[in-house]
Amino acid sequence: MSLLDRWQRELDDLRALGRDRQLRPPLGHDFSSNDYLGYGARVFSEPSPLPRGSTASRLLRGHHPLWDIVEERIARWHGAESALIFNTGYMANEGLLSTVIAPGDWVASDQFNHASIIDGLRLSKAEKVIYPHNDVHALKEQLRRARQSSAHRELFVVTESLFSMEGDVAPLVDIVETAQNYGANVIVDEAHSTGCFGPQGSGLVDDLGLRDRVLATMHTGGKALGIPGAYVAGSKVLRDYLVNRCRQLIFATALPPQIARWWKEALDRTWHDDDGRRRLHALTSSFRGALNERGIKAGGDHYIVLIPIGGDVEAVRAAEKLQAAGFDVRAIRPPTVPPGASRLRISIHANHESATVAALAEAIAGVVLWDGSPTRP
Repeated sequence: MSLLDRWQRELDDLRALGRDRQLRPPLGHDFSSNDYLGYGARVFSEPSPLPRGSTASRLLRGHHPLWDIVEERIARWHGAESALIFNTGYMANEGLLSTVIAPGDWVASDQFNHASIIDGLRLSKAEKVIYPHNDVHALKEQLRRARQSSAHRELFVVTESLFSMEGDVAPLVDIVETAQNYGANVIVDEAHSTGCFGPQGSGLVDDLGLRDRVLATMHTGGKALGIPGAYVAGSKVLRDYLVNRCRQLIFATALPPQIARWWKEALDRTWHDDDGRRRLHALTSSFRGALNERGIKAGGDHYIVLIPIGGDVEAVRAAEKLQAAGFDVRAIRPPTVPPGASRLRISIHANHESATVAALAEAIAGVVLWDGSPTRP
């Protein structure tokens, strides 16, 4: 069998399971992207004298003074000592974890943490334990066992704050208190909460007053902020260490200075957009209420709303029917979620119209209930 034949067989197997994926352009009302505050849909056409390319890594000639300004503003937004921009959230998580966690260390990771966290921990070569989703009691037991062992240099706990495919929030206060009781360092992925929680939108860690009790947080621009890039917030020593040791920063061409200007605008806009955050959460409450009235039990806690379907083929069919009705809703299937747990993932945005959100709830009821999907409470 040739290499191409091997690939084709794997693709054929995915199609038979209803798990093949295709790149498709956006169509209809956007209920699938992570543009929670609606910034990503805005068009900016004003001219700029800034270069379109950076041409090198930040340690060569790719750094621009605008990034110093951006990172200072980010640090001030979070009440952190420092911040460091990365090209993507995936690179930020992978780089942060593989750099600060070393062989000989021990790390506990939530069962449903993002793929970038999983890959970063693999690269770290530390001893890894997966604890059941949001189960603080299980985490405590794993930490107790790890602390009793003298083989580990440092202990770490890594979690998302708002889980992207479960839609629920981690019990961050309990996780941080438990970790501190055992001398463990906490790292939080705030990709899906940045911009949407707290009086200034800086995320759940800050909203809960935990900034000084965590080692680092990771945030993306490409979701609620509507711009390319990501960053890590933490201490100045952490930033300096990443600049000197993080391969995902050292060997990557920097983001262009033009994007730094977008970051300045996005930070100012997000910082003061309390109205957008209130509207986002109000629309979410309305949508969840409309689903409940129609007998649909939705998963998640906030603006990431999950409609459980079960089978892969059934989830794709349900999504296709909603797309035909004018709603861009996508099916989430394995390996993103466990087998038998395929679902529709719906993202509510602050710029959605109330009537459109209500129409989507009605359309979902018509699709999943009549198709016999087990979504009733």
